[in-house]
Amino acid sequence: MAWSNPRMQYSCLRRYRGPVKLVVLDWAGTVIDYGVCAPALTFSEIFKNEGVPISNEEARGPMGAHKRVHIQRVLENESVRGRWVQKHGRPPTEEDVDRMYANFVPMQLSVMKNYSTMIPGAVDTINQLREQGMKIGSTTGYTTPILEDLKPVAAQQGYVPDFYAAADMVPQARPCPYMVWLNAIKLDVHPIEAVVKVDDTVDGVKEGTSAGCWAVGVAKTGNYVGATEEEVAAMPQADLDRKLQRAYDTLIDSGAHYVIDSIVDLPDVIADINRRLAAGERP
Repeated sequence: MAWSNPRMQYSCLRRYRGPVKLVVLDWAGTVIDYGVCAPALTFSEIFKNEGVPISNEEARGPMGAHKRVHIQRVLENESVRGRWVQKHGRPPTEEDVDRMYANFVPMQLSVMKNYSTMIPGAVDTINQLREQGMKIGSTTGYTTPILEDLKPVAAQQGYVPDFYAAADMVPQARPCPYMVWLNAIKLDVHPIEAVVKVDDTVDGVKEGTSAGCWAVGVAKTGNYVGATEEEVAAMPQADLDRKLQRAYDTLIDSGAHYVIDSIVDLPDVIADINRRLAAGERP
């Protein structure tokens, strides 16, 4: 029997019609490390050291997840798993994952030193958003030790978010929503419709949609094109168009409300989200 109460003949629906208050940015591929090279190279080297080389595409597949989870997912790839069994005579175990992850962190810290340049236009764009009254948060698949090394490097280039969330600060990292929610709590921002999550990976986009906020995918500077700024500039146009379309399709299919080439395109997206919010729309 459905619940009813004759004294409740009406209900009220609250709609947020204000502007975006908080933009939560990913790190590699979104604001720093054009092409997401540091983690891709590190994963490749970790598997090579285990006697099971992997392709660039295999290394990049689970990008955005907690890095231990990333290693697990690569090992779940049927081709990689088959090569592992052929090499080691048994399937990979949790002990293997633990060892590889323990090796990942110091290697990532070393590799990252060469891939920590801010993406062109990122600092100016972020400053523009701040001038419009928005707070800047951040989430990452990196854990705290890696993020702690990255923070001063970014600060020297002019990027200091209002809050940093690392993958080991929450019960579960991406694609779960907890890091976005942690940003909103720590920066005292509500409702969730006033938050925009920006990321270049499927798990990062799902982190935003799972949180209930707007999600913006970044294609050209991110994981699915997977090339440095110099490599993109030298790439034949047909190859770039093909890679870029694949990146757009991947991010759209993950549930992104918008997909852009680079963070420099974000202000126009924010303006459109503000228009939709003023009209009473929700993510």
